[in-house]
Amino acid sequence: MKHTYTSLEKKLQYTFKNKLLLETALTHKTYAFEAEEPIDYNERLEFLGDSILNFVVSKELYKKNNYFSEGELTRRRAQLVNNVLLSKKALSFDLGEYIYLGKGATLQNIEKNKRNLANTLEAIIGAIYIDSNLRTVETFILKTLLQLR
Repeated sequence: MKHTYTSLEKKLQYTFKNKLLLETALTHKTYAFEAEEPIDYNERLEFLGDSILNFVVSKELYKKNNYFSEGELTRRRAQLVNNVLLSKKALSFDLGEYIYLGKGATLQNIEKNKRNLANTLEAIIGAIYIDSNLRTVETFILKTLLQLR
């Protein structure tokens, strides 16, 4: 399963110290379930990445919009953090080319599925956080992902 990720890291503008984290972020559960030996897959990183993404965007909206109500902040966050926008960004990184999928998922072209692309990008966010720190992942989210800085 070893892969060189240099081109993906260049697109992400982040180089992983621990390549195994990136590999796990790119591993769909269908691939892991078909593997001969147990391997990690991306759902736990996706959970972490989703939480970090929402936190970072919430913090940025809170800092820059002193007069917005809670409801308005929530609405704006939903505009910035959703599967449509995340999947578009994942497509701009050609993320589907790097995802490890099981045979059945490959036949169904799941690497082009918007939800799967968004989920994989969230897993990458979780992996960047573990590989670095909150400041680095915040920069990735705001600058590279959402172009807010």
